[in-house]
Amino acid sequence: MKKVVSILLVLVLGVGTVLAMTGCSGSKSNAQYKIGICQLVEHVALDAATEGFKQAIIDELGEDAVAFDVQNGQNDPNTCSTIVNQFVANDVDLIMANATPALQSAAAATAEIPILGTSVTEYGVALNLKDFNGTVGGNISGTSDLAPLDKQAEMITAWCPDAKTVGLLYCSKEANSQYQVNVVKTALEQKGLTATLYPFTDSNDLAQICTAAADNCDAIYVPTDNTVAENTVIIDNICQPKKIPVIAGEEGICAGCGIATLSISYFDLGYTTGKMAVKILRDGADISTMPIQYAEKQTPKFNQQICDALDITPLEGYVAIETK
Repeated sequence: MKKVVSILLVLVLGVGTVLAMTGCSGSKSNAQYKIGICQLVEHVALDAATEGFKQAIIDELGEDAVAFDVQNGQNDPNTCSTIVNQFVANDVDLIMANATPALQSAAAATAEIPILGTSVTEYGVALNLKDFNGTVGGNISGTSDLAPLDKQAEMITAWCPDAKTVGLLYCSKEANSQYQVNVVKTALEQKGLTATLYPFTDSNDLAQICTAAADNCDAIYVPTDNTVAENTVIIDNICQPKKIPVIAGEEGICAGCGIATLSISYFDLGYTTGKMAVKILRDGADISTMPIQYAEKQTPKFNQQICDALDITPLEGYVAIETK
């Protein structure tokens, strides 16, 4: 009888040892990651980038492996700061910052938690980096939505061959918008056009500044600007009745107020960012050595409805924007 008890005791202890070893062998890849997403504002492009980011991670890790905390910054840098500081307090495993002000807020909040930006045009400008060489370093990397600005300048002359004056409409609070219009301005002036900057502070003075641009220019260019993206109706209501064509920096803006754009897929951009997140979280990649990645493909597109309203014949090689 004592032998039977001894055997049973050994078996029980053995099973307990095995269970204990199994519990200790669990790795981070089997646990749930916490990812904080700070999206500056809700509009088509940023929404698509967030969805692409989440989808890539779910595709790689599965839905049960990650908990997303998605927060909207309401187009306010101060709100973005509050959001990312809460992410830091919650000890998230990674922060995704969607748009430049969100990235700037995240960079100010932590130097330890990995930060991936997306929908950011130029990281050197956004983070005030000198001699930026394509890799931020530290705890920051991500993807850029920069489309070839020289080609966008060429689009203006191609779509508006009679234009002699071009207004560059943008939000002065967005550093990357300033960068884009500066580059396009130089390119247009090299072509002999007069290019004038029309900066507005926020949506409150957008209508006034846009009206001034439409009254004094033959065409208007708007970059990938989040405040513009959120208020395309205002621009369209001013420019379309005045027969002023708008060339846009991305598809979502063009769908709202433009005639043509050279745009990227923001879903694909977010998806690329998500794959970078997987490399960091699951594979242990060093974010400090990860270079900024850029969209591989840009597609020339046009807005059929606004082209019809302005009696403009779409150029060959452009794809019509799908409208809902």
